[in-house]
Amino acid sequence: MLGKNVSYRQIRLLLTLCGLGIIATAMALLATSRAFGGKAGYKIGANTELSASCGGQNAEVHQAVDPKLGYVYEAWTGCGGIGFARSTDGGHGYSRAISLPGSVHAGADDPAVAVAPDGTVYASFMLHGPDRSYPVVAASFDHGATFAQVAALTPPRAKNWGDADFIAVGPRGTVYVTWDYGPNRSSIKYLCSKSGSCSFANGDLNVVIQKSSNRGKTFGPMSYLSPGFPAGGADSAPLVVEPSGRIDVLYQGYQITNASTDKLGPAYSYFTSSLDQGSTWSRPVRVGQQAGTMSPTEWWIDGDISLDSADNLYATWDTQGRTPAGAATDTGWLAFSIDHGRRWSAPIQVPTNRLDVPHITEVTGAGAGIAYISWHSDNDQRGYAQYLRAFSTKHGWISAPTQLSSAFGNRGVWPGDTFGISSWPPDHLVVSWGSATPPASKKSEIFAATVTVSLP
Repeated sequence: MLGKNVSYRQIRLLLTLCGLGIIATAMALLATSRAFGGKAGYKIGANTELSASCGGQNAEVHQAVDPKLGYVYEAWTGCGGIGFARSTDGGHGYSRAISLPGSVHAGADDPAVAVAPDGTVYASFMLHGPDRSYPVVAASFDHGATFAQVAALTPPRAKNWGDADFIAVGPRGTVYVTWDYGPNRSSIKYLCSKSGSCSFANGDLNVVIQKSSNRGKTFGPMSYLSPGFPAGGADSAPLVVEPSGRIDVLYQGYQITNASTDKLGPAYSYFTSSLDQGSTWSRPVRVGQQAGTMSPTEWWIDGDISLDSADNLYATWDTQGRTPAGAATDTGWLAFSIDHGRRWSAPIQVPTNRLDVPHITEVTGAGAGIAYISWHSDNDQRGYAQYLRAFSTKHGWISAPTQLSSAFGNRGVWPGDTFGISSWPPDHLVVSWGSATPPASKKSEIFAATVTVSLP
């Protein structure tokens, strides 16, 4: 009798293998399915509010951890600029929020955080002034207690467009920042949501990268990561650096449907990597194209990439489409690579629904072959919530979707384009998000929760 954990697809494959005479392989598949019948279990901590001391809206959080110390660092849009708080006890309690130096500015947004091997904390964000848009990187040499150094990555050309910075640190301390750059801001035509942020209908979008070899004191010039400059149609480029120093990037690449107006069509996710600290890049590989495309009306920062302890890569993104009957759809996806991004798995749907609402999806790699995928969505009519499930490269999903947020957020209030998710050995996970929950449902705040995972 077949075990209850064997799916119809596995039964069909089992019969096919038997029919081909591959009895040993078929029996091994059956044994594996029976042996891995359990599911991951979660112990979810209380939802902790991080932004209570900050006035106004608080949203769009990003997170990093120092696994050696168990410290957690959170940065978000709020606190009069970019808010920051740290936890020295694994995410259970946080310091009083501060505003990052250089961020108390009406145009500060898009925070990102990274931790160097020596414990230096780097927090980046975008500034949008009348003359230029560019990233700023603040550095802390005392584990996030203070930020004594601030560097501006000012582009040489005025009246540029800039957006969506991401930051990572290599094994020898080289700091890398990717960001969206356009030489002419007047080419950008925005599509803005009433309860979200903005996307782009037209524009000279490109992904550039800059690096620092002196602990973030100064950064070198921009180099173009995405093909097609000055109007390649690329934006939103999260990155990770492998222990070997190899840089891995996932970016969103829009089709240019009218070269004279830089009109943007649907987008796919693309992977590229560099073996020489960003001087040259591999030919971009389209990831998960079977899942469909991202619409230019998608207002959130889409796409995420992560590594597990065995250097397997995981990518997540969100697509929009239509059913055969013509109804609009949206859902999040996962793909993984076990060969440094040369080949990727088929796309795997993350949420169990395809409702026409945002599914902002991110991932963190954990132990070898294990990743945790979280998404922020208002697929429930009660409002926005944060969800989580666990994935194994060998066994597929090893948990059903689990809700982490204890309250639902107002669907009419922007929760941010991003959230935070990190894991470290042996079984610790922290997730942070923005949400406008009762009683002050018209004001978004930042929340975080710890998760202790029990793998089957």
